[in-house]
Amino acid sequence: MNQDDPDRDSRSFVPPSCDGDSYWDDEHEVSVPLDPSDAWGPDTLGRVVEVDAMVAIFAADRLEWVHTFRVEQLREHQRWAADAGPADSPFDRRSVPDLAERSIRLELACALKISEYAAERMTALAEALVETYPDVLASMRSGNLSERHVNALIDTADEIAEEHRVALVTQGLEWAQELPYGTFRRKLRTFAAELQVKTIEEQHEAAFTERLVGIRPAPNGMAWLNIFTSEVEAHAIFHRVTAMGKAVGKMDPADARTIDQRRADVVTDLLLDGDVGSYQDAARGIRATVAVTVPVLTLLGVDTEPATMEGIGPIPLATARELCGTADGWMRVLTHPETGVVLSVGRDSYRPPADLRRFVKWRAARCMAPGCHIPAARCEDDHTTAWEHGGETSADNLCPLCAGHHHVKHHTPWKVTQAEPADGSLHWRSPTGRTYTVQPGRRTPTFTPDRGTRPPIADAAPDEPPPF
Repeated sequence: MNQDDPDRDSRSFVPPSCDGDSYWDDEHEVSVPLDPSDAWGPDTLGRVVEVDAMVAIFAADRLEWVHTFRVEQLREHQRWAADAGPADSPFDRRSVPDLAERSIRLELACALKISEYAAERMTALAEALVETYPDVLASMRSGNLSERHVNALIDTADEIAEEHRVALVTQGLEWAQELPYGTFRRKLRTFAAELQVKTIEEQHEAAFTERLVGIRPAPNGMAWLNIFTSEVEAHAIFHRVTAMGKAVGKMDPADARTIDQRRADVVTDLLLDGDVGSYQDAARGIRATVAVTVPVLTLLGVDTEPATMEGIGPIPLATARELCGTADGWMRVLTHPETGVVLSVGRDSYRPPADLRRFVKWRAARCMAPGCHIPAARCEDDHTTAWEHGGETSADNLCPLCAGHHHVKHHTPWKVTQAEPADGSLHWRSPTGRTYTVQPGRRTPTFTPDRGTRPPIADAAPDEPPPF
């Protein structure tokens, strides 16, 4: 907003990205009149642009404070580690920086209600702007550079050799004043490629080290299975499954599946039960283990409470019936309608028995750190009150934590306690004194039978194992 002339007619406002005769969209120059006399009313678009500039200014302030918070907390963690124990402990002073960074990301993620990945990106961007690219931060603070432009500029600058970054940033700041985000990003990457001294082969070799397989949930009981690999190999895989899908279709003229459906089925069959080349013998017999919870009354058709799969959520009942009836390699958890489950060995044993470990991970569903989504099956068993401090091996003192958050709990100033009354919830108290409560994904099964409306369920034989 114009602080020097508050009575200025807002219709005379011309956005900085305009030349007075036209403005640019993402692809094309569009000519529009900017004469205030031709306007239909007050230039509300000008207000939008002004607010957008203010958003950039506030974003710059936020990033500066994020950097300040990180620097302060790094000093506090160093001080805490110096007072906490000997330097020859399993996590000595050499480990403090990594653990401190993880602790800082966790608290920032909790406070802003974002993921730790987003918090890591924010702290990295803040450090880069304050320490390495102060000119970019200054442009952002003036309202001339949006946060999206900043992210694109810094990400691109970090990808090229250090000796070319000044030229890239200088040119990028000029383009950011006049180009929309999409065009800006494309020109920036083209310019970066021209500055690069690496050959295509060297760039590919570096990129190939980041190959991975990931999974992304989708609605209605589906999911995306993604593979990041060499483009040549990806095309070869696609062509092979296409050819196999077509061959399957020719073998059965009545097959009504589309080629996409057949491709998906071919890949599924190959990965779950197929030939894996020279590793065939080693891989034979390996099956995925997934925890499926099916209320027994639902399985019997008496109730409609949905079956659930660990880390995924509700699944079709027909699928659950099939898994419970015929499939191997699945851990089946049947909740009894009349009895609860109490699993504890007190102080008799440090290591939880298998039934107790399964129950604790089933109850939590995921890592019990704030905001963490790592499935419980991939987590470590943690005594909330440490065994050496008198903690029991019981459901009220156990929870799954991923390796990273397990280290944060034990080797940073974070304090973790079980909720009272115990229901599997955890209270995480941060180094700054804030408390975040994490609730388990599932409640401990307790039931009150209504024999007037439901058929009686035969009691299990005394020697039968518990349902977990």
